[in-house]
Amino acid sequence: MKASIVLYTSDLRLHDHPPLRAAARGAEEVVPLFVRDPGIEKAGFLAPNRAAFLADCLGDLDAGLRERGGRLVVREGDPVRVVRELVGSTGAERVHVAAGLSAYARSRADRLRAALEEAGSQLVEHEAVITALPPGEVVPGGKDHFAVFTPYHRQWAAQRLRDPLGAPRQVSVPSHVRSDEVPRRADVPGVSPALAEGGEREGRARLAAWCRGGVGRYEDLHDDLAADGTSRLSPYLHFGALSAAECVRRARATGGAGADAFVRQLCWRDFHHQVLAARPAVAHEDYRPRGDRWRTGRAAEREAAAWREGRTGYPVVDAAMRQLAHEGWMHNRGRLLAASFLTKTLYLDWRLGATHFLDLLVDGDLANNQMNWQWVAGTGTDTRPGRVLNPLSQARRYDPRGDYVRRWVPELRGVEGRAVHEPWKLGPGAYEGYPAPLVDLAEGRDRFRAARERG
Repeated sequence: MKASIVLYTSDLRLHDHPPLRAAARGAEEVVPLFVRDPGIEKAGFLAPNRAAFLADCLGDLDAGLRERGGRLVVREGDPVRVVRELVGSTGAERVHVAAGLSAYARSRADRLRAALEEAGSQLVEHEAVITALPPGEVVPGGKDHFAVFTPYHRQWAAQRLRDPLGAPRQVSVPSHVRSDEVPRRADVPGVSPALAEGGEREGRARLAAWCRGGVGRYEDLHDDLAADGTSRLSPYLHFGALSAAECVRRARATGGAGADAFVRQLCWRDFHHQVLAARPAVAHEDYRPRGDRWRTGRAAEREAAAWREGRTGYPVVDAAMRQLAHEGWMHNRGRLLAASFLTKTLYLDWRLGATHFLDLLVDGDLANNQMNWQWVAGTGTDTRPGRVLNPLSQARRYDPRGDYVRRWVPELRGVEGRAVHEPWKLGPGAYEGYPAPLVDLAEGRDRFRAARERG
């Protein structure tokens, strides 16, 4: 074939990229294409932090392609229309794309397939590009997905992953194909001050450093809020700047309890994607309805606003929310505590929290964000839907010296030790400028449990 098109979506890399390798093997020239889809922006999925990180990823991808004699082609518009036009101008017989998982991605693929058939071209979807294993690769007997993680993990861990692919040495792009300018982070307003740098090079450097050192301590430190002992690779996985399959293989090659624990988290990522692939509606609807009548009204709105601003009066929750605002990222244990406080202590709809997280999280995607929120809210796959995380006991366990709180709540930096977790016990003036607790924890817990019983 003279030409093929590679439609990039959530797979912005050169290494271990099956669509790009297949296109380069099967055609003389390749059009590496990224389409800026207005539909995604209108749906609210292109929040500033992700738009800035995306710009980094696209710039890095373009630079990597130019080193190999090619370039990234960027266009704006409906992806189906843009691809159809490029098929007409290049004569491309095949369009390669990573298989999508969301309802939107599936609809896009269906429309694209129909349009290409009319044009005499073919859509080729590649599995296991966004996840380590494709959704549906392992399923329980008679069902289309696993609803419980442990049996899924058991079967997932027994599968052989495909061998990672190297980056192509050369990519030839038709010279006549025009491109819009590659987006730049500097042009994106409203970005969190400490947002990480995006791109495959940065992601691969972080992965290499993680496998050399950090992963060995992961089993011991992954829940330690102050230690910051997690990989911070989630944004690179979300944008596909890193391959999940390659991350699993490199961690397994490193070996040890920390690597095993890290791979288990990558399995959780695949688990949530296979749930969303089988039940697309859970992006907005309860996976397991509990009859909740979430609180509404002025008091609920005030409390939700305080939660978003990191002013609940519970320091570990507020520290997590302020980290989110500053970095566009939050420690996983902080995510659990912030989500439990909103849904079970305040008894507010998980969708309020999921929306706020998607407004700020650089790694926010439907599968992991929505399903983790539902897991905490007890409407998802958690086998203990009534569990309520107590922020005080959790703080004493996962931030025993209070260092995480003091890092993110400046009003309390003068409070030493674990006393920082209960500043209201210190007396007037000891924590000037910091709010009193929104709600008594026992009252919030009892309200949630009574509501669930009624439901």
